[in-house]
Amino acid sequence: MAVLRIFANALIMAAEIAAVIGVAAFGYHYPFIFAGVTAGLSFLLGLNLETARLRYELPFYFGGLIRPSAVLTALVGSVEALFKGVLAGVAALFTFCGTNSDRLFWVAILFGVCIYAGASALRLLSLRGEALPLRWGYFRLAPLLGLLFSAGITLLAAAAVVPPASVTDIGWKIIFELPPQPSVEQVSELFFQIKQVFDDFIVTVLSAVMDESWARIAGIIVSVNVLSGFVSALYAALIAAGVRRAEETLL
Repeated sequence: MAVLRIFANALIMAAEIAAVIGVAAFGYHYPFIFAGVTAGLSFLLGLNLETARLRYELPFYFGGLIRPSAVLTALVGSVEALFKGVLAGVAALFTFCGTNSDRLFWVAILFGVCIYAGASALRLLSLRGEALPLRWGYFRLAPLLGLLFSAGITLLAAAAVVPPASVTDIGWKIIFELPPQPSVEQVSELFFQIKQVFDDFIVTVLSAVMDESWARIAGIIVSVNVLSGFVSALYAALIAAGVRRAEETLL
């Protein structure tokens, strides 16, 4: 019996890792399809979760003066789910779309690390505090994973794994290399370089009023890269929910 339990646990862990690698590879090889799937999953998941949240949230804000009807919660929940779905899809597209395959490869690895970290955290919360992975992942995990991804990009840039960018390079590309009608990949690559320059500018400005190490931490927090957390949190929640269901069934 113990051997079967160990085997089932190893199988679940292998499936979890395979799912993380599969999601990262999906985004790396098919960024446009991945963005569409991400937007759709976020919207469909949010339809149920946003509506359930509003049933408890509206009386909290209005002291019971407003009784949330099914029509009201469904309407507001649908709008919020649609907004988050669009945001997740755009973030997914700009995360994996570009022309530098080497950079995108490392981005995919970092993205997979974020998903695995998020799924592991949700599993731990589920075991220790009976947290619901889908709800915690959808509503609470995105900022944390966004910061993790932003910090990872900063480390990759510091290690020169991600090529540095400058205002001169961006200007040269816009004037001499970018065609009159650039592709989405070219715009995304340019956007990534602009993000890098903006992040460096923020760190430079903040370094004038605080220690450089604290300025870099602040730069990580305000970076646009944090938006990728809406994507990684979605898949971390789905994977963690699947892992917990498999554990409850097999173990």
